[in-house]
Amino acid sequence: MRLPFPVVLASGSPRRYELLSKIVSDFEVEVSDVDEESLTVEDPWETAQGLAEAKALAVADARALRQAPAAIVIGGDTVVALPGPVMSIQLAKPMDEDDAIRMLKFLSGRRHAVITGLAVVSPYGVITSVDTSWVTFRELSELEIRAYVASGEPMDKAGSYAIQGGAQRFLEKLEGDIETVVGLSTSMLQTMLNQVIETLPPNHLNE
Repeated sequence: MRLPFPVVLASGSPRRYELLSKIVSDFEVEVSDVDEESLTVEDPWETAQGLAEAKALAVADARALRQAPAAIVIGGDTVVALPGPVMSIQLAKPMDEDDAIRMLKFLSGRRHAVITGLAVVSPYGVITSVDTSWVTFRELSELEIRAYVASGEPMDKAGSYAIQGGAQRFLEKLEGDIETVVGLSTSMLQTMLNQVIETLPPNHLNE
């Protein structure tokens, strides 16, 4: 995909890096220092969108301060949530192995939402979008939960699992885009990047 500015991924996630590589051949990585906990709100969809935007803006602002070249900065955030009648329970990255075990026990046998927010910051503005997939886990035994946590895979994942990894065997049903569960919907991002191109002044791509 041809873009008018350098592209920067405001995330250190190897999953987002791999997914972005599918549609953008050359980009930089610059991790934001956003305090995710302070920006978490009751609505998980607002949390995902707000954090994605905050991460992208933080990197864009840092680049502006050091007078780096204009760029398209992409931020993303994924929230695992169990929506309820009053409020949603949101599961972030686990603090330790005990926390990961607790989360997986909570998700065992349940249908839950995986919400990924994306934000694209360019010299011409900010575009945000959110996509939701629904994941249902089968009933998980104590033994397989502990074995999975001991593998180390869950420790940097929202909800304490990687659907593209060892948690594949936990999956009973997936409703939606698996890339949203992994952390970056390439189809949604491609639409957003096309919107950026559409906002460009005439002949910008030919400069």
